[in-house]
Amino acid sequence: MIDALWSGLELLLEPATFALMLLGVAIGFAVGVLPGLGGAVTLALMIPFTFDMEPAQVFAFLLGMWVVTSTTGDITSVLFGIPGESTSAAAMLDGYPMSRKGQAGRALGAVLSSSFFGAVFGAIVLAASIPIIRPIILSLGPPSFFALTLVGLTFIIALAGKNLLRGFLMAALGFVVGMIGIDSATGIPRYTFGQLDLWDGIGLVPLVVGLFGGAEVLQLMLSKKSVAQVPTSGDTQVTGVLDGVKDTLRHSWVWVRSSAIGVGLGVVPGMGGSVSQFIAYGQAQSASKSPETFGKGNVEGVIAAGANNNAKDSGSLIPTIAFGIPGSVGTAVLLGAFLVAGLTPGPEMLTTQLPVTMSMVWVMVIANAIAVGVAFLVLKPLAKLTYIRGTLLVPFLLVLLAIGAYTSSNSYFDVFVMLAASAVGVLAIRFDWPRVPFLLAVILGAIAERYLFLSYSLTGWDWLADPIVIVLFLISAAAIVRPFIKNARARRRARAAGPDSPTAGPDSPGASTVNPSSPAETPTTTSEKSGKR
Repeated sequence: MIDALWSGLELLLEPATFALMLLGVAIGFAVGVLPGLGGAVTLALMIPFTFDMEPAQVFAFLLGMWVVTSTTGDITSVLFGIPGESTSAAAMLDGYPMSRKGQAGRALGAVLSSSFFGAVFGAIVLAASIPIIRPIILSLGPPSFFALTLVGLTFIIALAGKNLLRGFLMAALGFVVGMIGIDSATGIPRYTFGQLDLWDGIGLVPLVVGLFGGAEVLQLMLSKKSVAQVPTSGDTQVTGVLDGVKDTLRHSWVWVRSSAIGVGLGVVPGMGGSVSQFIAYGQAQSASKSPETFGKGNVEGVIAAGANNNAKDSGSLIPTIAFGIPGSVGTAVLLGAFLVAGLTPGPEMLTTQLPVTMSMVWVMVIANAIAVGVAFLVLKPLAKLTYIRGTLLVPFLLVLLAIGAYTSSNSYFDVFVMLAASAVGVLAIRFDWPRVPFLLAVILGAIAERYLFLSYSLTGWDWLADPIVIVLFLISAAAIVRPFIKNARARRRARAAGPDSPTAGPDSPGASTVNPSSPAETPTTTSEKSGKR
């Protein structure tokens, strides 16, 4: 194994291969900060340019580009509340409120450093787990995957706190939206209302861009202020970059746990991406000493999202390399690149082509190190953008949103989807309804439905007696019941402490509403309200 790692490094350090990786990093950096284009789409566009390359060169170029989009996609999430990638939505939940408080530099320092640590963690796990992961994944069937989707969704719904009913209702609405399109089991169109544009369902990119980015841009437009809501002079807005790095080092357990969740769920097809990131965010919130500050600018939420976002890429590569089952959309495109390069996932990539496989591990570490280094060099001008008046930024951001929605499938219909999602996002913010359960239900709805259909087709209802399924169902039930128990205990403590105790106030743990759906879902000041009018 050590020899294969060194051989992989030698392959990557060949001048032509390393130059192609740098080119891929440059493309990925630009793509990551442009909302909507997406790493997977860019991968597909770049594959035709790899036909004459050697296998190691192909993956230095493509993989270097793909992993960097995860890092740089968090930048616009933090600065403007617009996810550069659909998998960067969780980074905005606390990163954007920090920017609004004038702490853009600190938030960027935290998200970039945690992204690098997550990438290194994921690469180490990838290198160590390739030989042993195959029997574990093959032991799971459709029933287990169905139960896993429910676990992911219930974890997010449970974070709605005392607004648990609203979380359920938004998740139910998300399931309905996720069912739009052709039924994968019967081939019959559902909820398309005769519109051919709906046959392929609602696009994830315009939905995410509108629900989060579009809603925040509209909020910025209505407020008539800059992104940062505190006065500043000089470069005070970027003096916290080093503090952000220190935060990551101080909260090492947060990024380690989030990276582990990213790798673990990235292995399971369909469970990486946004699902993995929001679960890691929820775990960080549950374990935090101040969970009530999540969604309002808690740096732990930024660290959790950043680390998970990069670690999940390594996890999704594991089943792709081991036996040709892509763990995400991006690895599905990479699987096509494997075949184009003449490589067959499975035993070949774990034996005769092991040096090429290990070169991917080095690409993930070195490409992220370069991207993070470049990003740190341009943090000052990036953070200064948050102090530009919203009236100047909004037209540019709206154009970016429209381009991002359109380029996802070259359809004007997706622009209308983005606008509709933006309206829904604004309403959710104004009336304090969580958006994250809606998004996760859209993503997981089709996955859960497919696995449920396969489970019933194979064994009827006998799969309900599967021990793994039972354990996962119990975990889901515990995730829902836990907030009720926690709130009940908090109320008992408040009553025992008496009415004059600080714990009996509205800010007690049992009374707080932790809503991960938006960074803007915080108490609105008098000045903000007057600006919105």
